[in-house]
Amino acid sequence: MMQVTCAICDVQEEIDDRSPVAKQLRNRLIHTYLCDECNERIKRRTLERWETGKFRLYKEQIENDWSLPTTT
Repeated sequence: MMQVTCAICDVQEEIDDRSPVAKQLRNRLIHTYLCDECNERIKRRTLERWETGKFRLYKEQIENDWSLPTTT
């Protein structure tokens, strides 16, 4: 069992060493663990903001021009 701490509420839990979450935490150190309660709260509030119409995702649109430059 792997012991983890929630990044928001500091609750300590044990998760299975073979779970995908444990593997993600071991291999990618930038990832943080959120307990189920905090994860659901964030999900619920994000959906509430999304429904107001004021929630925006600022994704940069990338245009890939894969064609070769034309020579004149």
